[in-house]
Amino acid sequence: MPFELHPQLQADCYLLGQINGTRLLLHKNALIPWFILVPDTGQRELFKLQAAQQTLVQNSINQLASFVEQHFNSDKLNIATIGNIVPQLHIHIIGRKTSDYCWPNPVWGQTDSREYQEEEVQAIRLALVQHKILNSPVS
Repeated sequence: MPFELHPQLQADCYLLGQINGTRLLLHKNALIPWFILVPDTGQRELFKLQAAQQTLVQNSINQLASFVEQHFNSDKLNIATIGNIVPQLHIHIIGRKTSDYCWPNPVWGQTDSREYQEEEVQAIRLALVQHKILNSPVS
């Protein structure tokens, strides 16, 4: 069965490209640097991946987390595989600041939002390529 991105992730995010065979998404809410990694798998849980894929996914998480912390000058990172609404395995990597609009509350379920301008998405994509994180960008 070919890989398909869950419709909710398609609706909520921009596809930036791939990291180590894992799709990299940017959540459309520009108020928070919110990235989502989606491994190419039918598994719903991270621990059920084969060891080699787990290693690739963890390496991608680490690379992206480091980028988010540095590029967005984050005070704290939220990294989670919640998946209560979207059953497809996906990992949230969210840069938080003590000054962000919903600190210290979770970003989920907040009503404040601002969609990225196309130039902002392209700038983030370019920064990811320059940091050698994004190896297959999508324009």
